[in-house]
Amino acid sequence: MSHIPVLLDDVLALLAPRDGGIYLDATFGGGGHAGAILAAARCTLFAIDRDPAAIARGAALAARYPGRLTLIEGRFGAMLELLGRAGVDRLDGIVMDLGVSSFQLDDPARGFSFRFAGPLDMRMGRDGPTAAELVNTLPAEALASLLAEFGEERHARRIARRLLAARAGRPIATTTELAEIIRAAMPPSRERIDPATRSFQALRIRVNDELGEIASALEQAASILAPGGRLIVIAFHSLEDRLVKRFMAEAAGRTPLPSRHLPPTPREAARFRLLTPRAVRPSAAEIAANARAASARLRAIERVGDAR
Repeated sequence: MSHIPVLLDDVLALLAPRDGGIYLDATFGGGGHAGAILAAARCTLFAIDRDPAAIARGAALAARYPGRLTLIEGRFGAMLELLGRAGVDRLDGIVMDLGVSSFQLDDPARGFSFRFAGPLDMRMGRDGPTAAELVNTLPAEALASLLAEFGEERHARRIARRLLAARAGRPIATTTELAEIIRAAMPPSRERIDPATRSFQALRIRVNDELGEIASALEQAASILAPGGRLIVIAFHSLEDRLVKRFMAEAAGRTPLPSRHLPPTPREAARFRLLTPRAVRPSAAEIAANARAASARLRAIERVGDAR
């Protein structure tokens, strides 16, 4: 298994770590961004991950930077509570690298990928229902809604019907079994992606409440940043990116003006400055070196206040 941090140069350029600064890697994962931040300046870094395996892997990095890296197991959507326990109430910068990590994707036992035979788990942490529980217990309408909402799957109803027919014989237990059922339900297509891709994404998002976590994390991140502090977020699919784009636009005061037919209403002063008018995307060279970077979109804002 390997981990290559996505858009690393862009993250460092926008975060601009400084000596004495206090930063948060809200999605530690393989520790690629965290390691680069610690190497860039004599700063203090806190790192959150809900996956105990990621926290365990981070021990080596913490030993390399004694006293500068604090690893916290938990959900990044609860960052204020987690950081509060550590005595942190202000940050100079936050990085969020959303989605599933390479370590999780490449471990068959975690059940995130149909490339390997493994149990239908898909949990990033240790709690909550597994993908197998959802696939084998939800009624057809709920399954179809899940696939359509979180996977943007056009054939959600067809897939849901096929899943119910398959599980009537015996429970669907493995990633490869689920993928085959989904493929059999799909009409012929010229799309390059595997027919099971969107459904696996939908189940993973639902199992981990990823969109709810992101929405909560964005609000909390905005509230804990010091003046001049920056929030940098990397998203990998349209559902994530739309949430991030909308949040940052509103935080920077770039929401649409009220209708000219209505009485004028005062607008609140923007709390943030938008640093990325357009999403930053990986270069062709980065995609060639790391195919998983292809769908990455980076956006960033800076808290309005004193200069850094």
